[in-house]
Amino acid sequence: MDLGYKNKNRETEKLQSMSAQIIDGKTIAEEVNRETAEEVAELKEKKGIVPGLAVILVGEDPASQVYVRRKVKMCEQLGIYSKKVVLPTETSQNELLQVIDELNHDPSIHGILVQSPPPPQIDEAAVVEAVDPRKDVDCFHPENVGRMLLGERTGFLPCTPWGVTVLLEKCGISTRGKHAVVLGRSNIVGKPMAALLLGKGASGDATVTVCHSRTENLAEITRSADIVIAAIGKPEFLKGSMIRDDAVVIDVGINRVEDASRPKGYRLAGDVEYETAAEKASWITPVPGGVGPMTIAMLMKNTVRACKMAMNEKECREN
Repeated sequence: MDLGYKNKNRETEKLQSMSAQIIDGKTIAEEVNRETAEEVAELKEKKGIVPGLAVILVGEDPASQVYVRRKVKMCEQLGIYSKKVVLPTETSQNELLQVIDELNHDPSIHGILVQSPPPPQIDEAAVVEAVDPRKDVDCFHPENVGRMLLGERTGFLPCTPWGVTVLLEKCGISTRGKHAVVLGRSNIVGKPMAALLLGKGASGDATVTVCHSRTENLAEITRSADIVIAAIGKPEFLKGSMIRDDAVVIDVGINRVEDASRPKGYRLAGDVEYETAAEKASWITPVPGGVGPMTIAMLMKNTVRACKMAMNEKECREN
């Protein structure tokens, strides 16, 4: 008897019985990836250029190894050249910076990503600033963050927040004039997510509240939101009782929760208590299969953007 298949059937039936429409991040990411693959093919055919992404992994963190493999595999699927650089756990700060410098000057590499978190001896802020802003496809460098905050949308955008805005656009969910509440103030998701929602134009023009660990009357605030984006790293923190009827719920979190009934001894859960939230929400992202696939899809988009920017810069110098 295939218990895994039966469990999947039960989960599917459970999802279908809830009132919220599911935002299928996997399907939308596949659509974005098809568009990216077409761009890559056009660059190869018309310009003879192949976008290149370098991924640096320091150490042997199992989760980081999985993420790196996924990124390299996606590059292969889309026709993007990938270079994986694996460094030992004891790598020094200077050694890592030297590798980054070499990649900064490598014309075949258009995007550089240093997998986070690095070992404790590495100053992550210094690493971020060492990456050439023109190759900063994570959009972590202060220069690119500043451009984003000033409303620049044609350069790099942070992958996960950008992915969220694309999910909203593809589902026809307008943010204009809506009250959006972002749970979490991290530099990777919370802050840039708020900035994109505040910006002018598509997936912007929202009134934004950012909540965090010191926020008082949190449930009162989340219940006032048209759109709630949870990115705090606490499994199933946002309950259905904390959202208003017909709210849009975007779950950025992905957490391992112990579950003896599962073959691996754990299950994946988001920052939202899915079952109770789905009973009240109008739209909701599942975990997994919601925001996660979009993050890698937008990283690939940024890599192609980096390639095009480098190509335009070269043409300007030659002319």
